[in-house]
Amino acid sequence: MTVMAERPTTTGTEPDSFEGLLRTLDELDVPDGYAAEIIRGNIVVSPWSKGYYLDVMELVCEQLRQHVPEGHRVSYGPFLYVFPGVERAYGPDIHVAHRSASRSTGNELDGEALSLVAGLTSASTRDDDLTDKVVTYGKAGVPVYLLLDMQEEQATVFSMPSAKGYEARCTKPFGEKLPIPEPFGCVLDTTGFTAP
Repeated sequence: MTVMAERPTTTGTEPDSFEGLLRTLDELDVPDGYAAEIIRGNIVVSPWSKGYYLDVMELVCEQLRQHVPEGHRVSYGPFLYVFPGVERAYGPDIHVAHRSASRSTGNELDGEALSLVAGLTSASTRDDDLTDKVVTYGKAGVPVYLLLDMQEEQATVFSMPSAKGYEARCTKPFGEKLPIPEPFGCVLDTTGFTAP
């Protein structure tokens, strides 16, 4: 496997099924500082986020925590959510899911348990965050997808999931307030989201 500093990379193997990709991903020895996901039939390895992204993730979690649906929890960290119907597996930066999703001894969590996902773009993941993940999360029925475009310094919230993806979106530049729709029904203050 070749790993490049600013580009996602695939393993170069072609397991015969989504389950085969999941097994390969589970056995993959990913180098420190890299994350792996399944995107469009490939295992994609990309570098972890920049340091200040942690501050942004904590600001988002702090603001959402008091608005999460009952029985759900907001968290960030490397957890893999699986969408077998579309053969995708993502490790979102921030995730709000029903607590029952984590009651497993495996490392593959049910993507249908998600009520919100948030992604912070990087140069290597931005295209997939803006395209493949928007469609996948929407088709899977995830109520809210929050995309923090760290390169353009703007936040977009996608809502009203449908068979085509999301039917609604709202974008604001960092520093402004962004409405987060139900089941959260709150406003996200994006002050402090820009690079130091």
